[in-house]
This record gives sequence, C-alpha cells and structure tokens, in this order.
Amino acid sequence: MRWTMAVVALMGLGGPAGAHPHVFMETALEVIRDEAGRASALRVTWTYDPFFSLVLITERGLDPDADGVLTEAETAALQGFDMAWEPGFPGDTYAFAGERAVELSGPRAGVARYEGGQIISSHIRDLAEPVAGLLVVKNYDPTYYTEYTIREVTAEGCETEVIAPELSEAERELQAILAEIPADMDVEMGFPEVGALFAQEVRVTCGAL
Repeated sequence: MRWTMAVVALMGLGGPAGAHPHVFMETALEVIRDEAGRASALRVTWTYDPFFSLVLITERGLDPDADGVLTEAETAALQGFDMAWEPGFPGDTYAFAGERAVELSGPRAGVARYEGGQIISSHIRDLAEPVAGLLVVKNYDPTYYTEYTIREVTAEGCETEVIAPELSEAERELQAILAEIPADMDVEMGFPEVGALFAQEVRVTCGAL
C-alpha cells in the first residue's frame, strides 16, 4: 500500500521526530492448504483503526451522511482501495519455510467493507511453493509507520503459535538508531527500517492430510 492524502493528513499529527507508528492495524491470518496438507496460500485480513478508517472514507467521499453505513454503491467504490500495490511492494507480509524466505504473490480476491466505524479488508496471497512442516509468517511495515497486531490465526488441523517481540530490546535498538540521525534531518521522510524489530512471529506446523 502507498497512501496519498491520508498519509499527508496523518503526518501532520506525528508530534516529535521518531513518534511512530501512526496507523494501527489488526491482522487475521488464515493458512490455506493444498490436497497434500501443505500451506499453499495466506488469506490476510486487515482491520484499520477507527481514525484512519474515517480519514480514508472521508477522502473518498463515502458515507456523506456519517451514519457509519455504506450504501451498495459506496461499498462497491471501496473495493480495491488498498490493492493497487507498486511493483516490488511486499504487502507488509513475509513468509518463511523455517528460516528460508518464500516469495508471496501479489494480492487476489480482495474484498473490503466498512463496519462499526472501521474498514476491514482481506485478500489472498499464494506461496511461490507449498510449505510442508513449519511455516513462519510475519506482518510488519519496515518503516514502522503502520503497526500491525496479529489478533487471530486460523490453520485447520495445524498447530499455531504467535510469538511476541522483545519490545524493550526493540525500543532500545530504535532509540540507538534514532540517536545517530542528524538533528537537521527530517526523520519522518526517511524513518529507519525498524519494523521487523517490533513484529510478531506466527509459527504454523501442519501435518499431512
């Protein structure tokens, strides 16, 4: 995703340099398995925080009566709003077969809705190769502008574990990196890629079907 007016609006609320993140997303992951029981795709569902949802809805001229309910036409206009990814954009989702990186396809089957004052968007990404055994998934923005929190993992017939990051250590590393940035540099325009330090790790182990 690459935000336009919404990002500009939020950047004005950033406060002191290094005040990240600005956007907060909850993630649900579903592991899709092939006939052999191997992980073959991921369904990624993002729930945008209420403020950013409102910014996006307002920017697009949707829900003008502010009743929190979109018409059929407005819902149709919302579809695909976060699916036009730039070439090479990893989609803030990373997959590994154990420790080996596995490429993910671009998004497909994208669908979005506005519910309870929040935008909920989901899409499917295919693994370049099926993964048997341990699949590791991380969901993070390298620049930590957006904070993702994994709330749900679904993998029928598999064992799942969500490992939290060492936040105190991540914060120390972040502060050490920020301390090396010159005072006259616009940190917001070149924030260091520290998102991985704050990322949860999802570990999914599936047996054969």
